[in-house]
Amino acid sequence: MVRQPLTPEQIAAGRRLGAALRSARAGRGLVEVALAAGISPETLRKIEAGRLPAPAFGTVVGLSRALDVPLADLADVWLADLSARRAS
Repeated sequence: MVRQPLTPEQIAAGRRLGAALRSARAGRGLVEVALAAGISPETLRKIEAGRLPAPAFGTVVGLSRALDVPLADLADVWLADLSARRAS
């Protein structure tokens, strides 16, 4: 099975997600949050930097719980550009 390349919109959504997670992490250490989410610090670093724009669902769920951010809020961040396009 060949994975399709991400679209520019998906890459932008991943960057928004990374920025939102970095903001939610605020004063907490990257290693602390990554371990609480059940992922490696390098994975969290890549997500926050936008270098891993489409993390696995389980990863996002773990980060949602570790950061006490509702999963729906993270979904809203991911879908922000798409929702704006549909409205216009």
